[in-house]
Amino acid sequence: MTPTISGTTGVIAHIGVPTTNFRAPLIYNPYFAATGTDVVVVPMGCEAEDLPHLLPPLLRLRNIVGALITMPHKVSVVPLLQETSRTVDICGACNAVKRGADGQLVGDMFDGEGFVRSARRKGQRLAGASALIVGAGGVGSAIAAALAHAGVASLTLFDQNAAAADRLAQRLRAAFPALAIETGRRESAALDIAVNATPLGMTPGDPFPFEIAQLSPATFVGDVVMTAQETPLLAAARAHGCATQNGTDMLFEMIPAYLEFFGLPTTTPDVLRRHALSPSPRP
Repeated sequence: MTPTISGTTGVIAHIGVPTTNFRAPLIYNPYFAATGTDVVVVPMGCEAEDLPHLLPPLLRLRNIVGALITMPHKVSVVPLLQETSRTVDICGACNAVKRGADGQLVGDMFDGEGFVRSARRKGQRLAGASALIVGAGGVGSAIAAALAHAGVASLTLFDQNAAAADRLAQRLRAAFPALAIETGRRESAALDIAVNATPLGMTPGDPFPFEIAQLSPATFVGDVVMTAQETPLLAAARAHGCATQNGTDMLFEMIPAYLEFFGLPTTTPDVLRRHALSPSPRP
């Protein structure tokens, strides 16, 4: 069902680049159309240097509901906000912004919540687990914060930018003093969870972010990349015997939290999946 856009339609801006990788409009818009919700998600390809000039005036539009923030803006959007959630403060990143009652920009972060909800739905134990997260940017930081809140016993953080991993580790230690945190990539058979929170896998021929062969078949492997239902990393992990979770699983789990944040009627991942459209094949 195609959504009808009129003068009463609310707009959720989906801001990032490249928009060709966006999956959210294929989930939100069919759901809005099927439920008669007069809102539409519109992809907006905004370059990094343009975000400070786009976001504040965009959120002043009368019919704007809010904005979904994705790569490469999840970290750089934070200084533009006047009010942030505890999750944003810990992870230093944000993926949802709305205008508050006094006109201030309010931000929250749901990537980590989506990862945790999906992992639990798949039966993965989180309390007391050990986890490796490769990528300390917006999504990796959010997953780290959510896993810490879920009670993991230890986190290993790795990023090519070692300073980014160190800064995230410092914020997590301050918020979760009992959590054991290391930095540096350390694959091992003792890991319960291993997560790719980098763009590796978006382009054919990308190297793996960590060595699958060094993991136990009991390791739960997650990948945030959404360009395929099963990335090469997840295919290799499945062949190794690991349970896996893809980026789309995470997205379906976080959308109900987004809807609540925007003050819209919420739903369940199962309902969203029933209405979602598959992406068109690329030429």
